[in-house]
Amino acid sequence: MTQHDNSPSRTALVVVAHHRTDSLTAHTARRAAARLEAVGYRVDLLDLHAEGFDPRMNTSDQPDWGDREKPYSDEAHAHMRRILDADVVVAVFPVYWQSVPALLKGWIDRVWNYGFAYGRSKPRLAGKRMLWLALAGATSDDPVVEGMQAVLETNLSEGIAYYCGFSQSTVGLLTDAEERPQRVDAEGNLLVGEAVSGAEREAQYADFDRRARELVEKFVAEERVGA
Repeated sequence: MTQHDNSPSRTALVVVAHHRTDSLTAHTARRAAARLEAVGYRVDLLDLHAEGFDPRMNTSDQPDWGDREKPYSDEAHAHMRRILDADVVVAVFPVYWQSVPALLKGWIDRVWNYGFAYGRSKPRLAGKRMLWLALAGATSDDPVVEGMQAVLETNLSEGIAYYCGFSQSTVGLLTDAEERPQRVDAEGNLLVGEAVSGAEREAQYADFDRRARELVEKFVAEERVGA
């Protein structure tokens, strides 16, 4: 890892929420982690599916509104520690129904819990920064994209990150994530085009990688400006 200044190494927790290691989501997470390492971050790569995280709520991790000091499960506490150790959190996930997949939602439900992520006058996560990299199959010119961006920002930034004390939350919506273009027409019909291949496919994914890299670089640059 290369340090570009004399400041202490900072840590980025990169969270992957996908069931396949060969997915574009996993690829994007690895690329984001490499870019963060290149600018001086120590990266903790958390692949929720590969590590066997169970997103289902259970009695051990159910919030007790009368006891914010409730001792949650060992698994939840281990993940809490990884969040506390991070300066920034980057979640990479496919957009399902204009939201996060169950794997990521369950991680937030069980780990970003009462007494840890919220429920205190001084949030334990105060000052941390969050980047959500959301991969969507919709094409960039699909009218649904504007509403999707707004829904994700309201849910993820306002409803989760800021509520838990994060000083900044950015939602980076990465459209054109499917090899077969998808869009919804004026009548609400889903239109799926022909799969791209060859040079066209290579160009599409090269552009996708470029957009993802720019979102990470902008996020890092914003931290430096605010420092």
